[in-house]
Amino acid sequence: QVQLVESGGGLVQAGESLRLSCAASGSISTINRGWYRQAPGKQRELVATITRGGATNYADSVKGRFTISRDNAKNTVNLQMNSLGPEDTAVYYCKILTITGVSYWGQGTQVTVSS
Repeated sequence: QVQLVESGGGLVQAGESLRLSCAASGSISTINRGWYRQAPGKQRELVATITRGGATNYADSVKGRFTISRDNAKNTVNLQMNSLGPEDTAVYYCKILTITGVSYWGQGTQVTVSS
């Protein structure tokens, strides 16, 4: 059973930075890893993804502020978030898509940005 454990969320002021990390247990082969977020009353949305080959994709709202990266040796995917604003407040989830087509989600980590 694959488990994803997220860390790094918290409460920050507008303009500050946070770094989220998601560690996957077990040996898995992934096609794609990503971060999603869900704000209160809103649908879950894509934030950023990174493929096995390193290609990245970002939501327009975070381009230039967020950077997704992965460490294959440590089996982690990270999200560096800079210039945070209140609109970034949400629960952030990591997701992996394996080569078998199965997706796994983390439990979520809260990010709160005060103005």
